[in-house]
Amino acid sequence: MDLFSYREEQERRVNAPLAVRMRPATLDELMGQEEIVGPGTLLRRAIEADRLTSVIFYGPPGVGKTTLARLIAGYTRSVFVTLSAVTAGIADLRRVVDDARDRLGMYGQKTTLFIDEIHRFNKAQQDALLPHMEDGLVILIGATTENPYFEVNKALLSRSLVFALRPLTPEALKTIARRAIADKERGLGTMPLEVHEEALDHWVRYCEGDARRLLGALELAALTTAPDDRGRIVITRSVAEASIQRRAVVYDREGDAHYDTISAFIKSVRGSDPDAALLWLAKMLKAGEDPLFIARRLVILASEDIGNADPQGLVVATSAFQAVQWLGMPEGRIPLAQATTYLATAPKSNASYMALEKALAEVGQGLDLTVPRHLRDAHYGGAKALGHGEGYLYPHDYPGHWVEQSYLPPGMAPRRYYRPSDQGYEEQIARFMAARRKEGELSGKEKGGAGTSQGEGRPDGEEHHVEGSGTA
Repeated sequence: MDLFSYREEQERRVNAPLAVRMRPATLDELMGQEEIVGPGTLLRRAIEADRLTSVIFYGPPGVGKTTLARLIAGYTRSVFVTLSAVTAGIADLRRVVDDARDRLGMYGQKTTLFIDEIHRFNKAQQDALLPHMEDGLVILIGATTENPYFEVNKALLSRSLVFALRPLTPEALKTIARRAIADKERGLGTMPLEVHEEALDHWVRYCEGDARRLLGALELAALTTAPDDRGRIVITRSVAEASIQRRAVVYDREGDAHYDTISAFIKSVRGSDPDAALLWLAKMLKAGEDPLFIARRLVILASEDIGNADPQGLVVATSAFQAVQWLGMPEGRIPLAQATTYLATAPKSNASYMALEKALAEVGQGLDLTVPRHLRDAHYGGAKALGHGEGYLYPHDYPGHWVEQSYLPPGMAPRRYYRPSDQGYEEQIARFMAARRKEGELSGKEKGGAGTSQGEGRPDGEEHHVEGSGTA
């Protein structure tokens, strides 16, 4: 580096935003990611021993992904090269690879390539990295705010370790802020600052784990607040409120926020918490989520998690879906709120859904599901001659509109898939089924699938019954 380059670098550091100036200089200064880079962790040991393999850092903005990559650059003996996937293309990758090959051949030195926003690379660009990662020419460090399991090629993922960085805790954010206030070399330590705790609390609450946003608000407040009579720059809560914009709803209709928020919403309804469910519903609507997507999920939940404990739940959910279709937004939020609160406060049971899952599992095992003769359709031509329907007992011809007979394939032992819970209406179903089983036991085994022929007790016979009227 020559004199002019050095002065340019120094000027850039002085004039850089506070968040850039306060980037941690060592791994010990990195806050909030102790689980993955704290003392003794696998990643920490690999970095300090300069034995790092390709990695991808994944997490929301402002949690230290780029900072961690820059710290690694200080520990590795390889040449550290950076690219931004927002602006770089295949030609840039080829240039990096060619330089890396020359460097390895001439000096035996490896290359570590840091790609910021790696999810912005398309498939062809990501594929271009694979052979060079495979032969060890390039060690990749990728950073992304999007879920790499959705946005990064599986082949590239298989050659990398993925580390998820978490949003910074309130304690970590406050430590970062206090460090910036006190630091006289890189921070605001030379300014006569007095920051109230309420101001810090406000910033922490509105920054949602983003240290960059917190430091940006702190710097703006410090630079735009006039000194008081004592010459002190006092940052009160009102000053803090003015220094940061209203918190935007963090949401991406195709990313993690989309899936995580609908998951929180559905789990809140399933967990019978209408208030939490309404909060997540409000977040989705405010962020512009498709209301029909929300309504569809409520329809699924009404059957999966409520079922026959409250059969009206499915009616409410499907009605809400239709109402949203007819009304559109913003009025569609009203039936969505009604359906959400109704389903959240309804009794819960997944018995019918789980019963089907059990039946599907058994069917998948290759059971013989031949339809027994007495249950076969007797309406089409020649069916009677084949004996179809023979021996079928028409339930409406019997007291209580029920008669003991088998509806399973020939020779199959009785099955118990559906086990009603003791919740809501399903409790009545459980009593009804128990009574029917008791009647069946009392009636004996002699009837089984046999008995009077179909139509017995009805002068008109079976011809008056159409498909779906009570007989097949």
